Amino acid sequence: MNRKHPHRSDRPVAARHPRKTAGSTPHAARPPHATTSVRRPQAPEPREKQYGSAPWIYGTHAATAAIANPARTIHHILVAGESVSDLTALIEAARAAHGGDVPGITVVAKEELEKTLPRGAVHQGVAAQTSELEAVDIEDILRLLEGRTNARILILDQVTDPHNVGAILRSAAAFSVAAVVLPERHAPGASAVMAKTASGALERVPLVRVVNLARCLDQLKAANIWCVGLAGDAPQTLTQADLTGRIALVLGNEGDGLRRLTRERCDMLVRIPMANESVESLNVSNAAAIALYELARRS
Repeated sequence: MNRKHPHRSDRPVAARHPRKTAGSTPHAARPPHATTSVRRPQAPEPREKQYGSAPWIYGTHAATAAIANPARTIHHILVAGESVSDLTALIEAARAAHGGDVPGITVVAKEELEKTLPRGAVHQGVAAQTSELEAVDIEDILRLLEGRTNARILILDQVTDPHNVGAILRSAAAFSVAAVVLPERHAPGASAVMAKTASGALERVPLVRVVNLARCLDQLKAANIWCVGLAGDAPQTLTQADLTGRIALVLGNEGDGLRRLTRERCDMLVRIPMANESVESLNVSNAAAIALYELARRS
């Protein structure tokens, strides 16, 4: 049954507001009305506010190596639920490495972890937010090599792909390279992509950035380090050259190889012998691994 409002028949019909004219008061003719408080849905807290802007390192090997590196400050450790049991022993070791100053594990859903990290990150269920590593100067490396008669350094002449630099770092760690040197410009930063590809080697091999690569080569030669450039048109192969002692191996970028000034600063140029001459060159990270193996075989 429809119920009539008890006073609806006595209720006057409200007149329309007159059209606003010049000089009229905008709200004078409006009847007072009650204000209602509307609760807007709470916006999710920005990730920058929740976690800060420090970089993330993700992937099992990269993140766990960063967590265990006493040179880093660890801000947050996030793991997907199924990964907790695998990391318990590691986190205890990390706390020992940092004097106990390591945050505990925060367990999150896989979806939340993926929202926190860059799109497409292959996180393998673990991510660590850490401070960046302190810069290392070429002078620091030269002091480290004082008195050593056998040493290896890698120089990358404008290698721009972080995947390539990460793969080179991994090979450098495998063959005990003292440092990997990059120019400050036209070279990737120590990003999460580089750390993931390096699979923990970013924590083990110093990454040195120099303003002028040609001047750096002069500095290395003055310290009795033989600078050897890898070039496809070199007159002799890796196996033909005398590559014992203190060697800085210089590799060019993915497209053009070594720049002119870099080639001129090298003591010699060598090439990797190809069984199939129709293949002009190798990926720079593959070339680095082959050359480092040959150098290690002779040492």
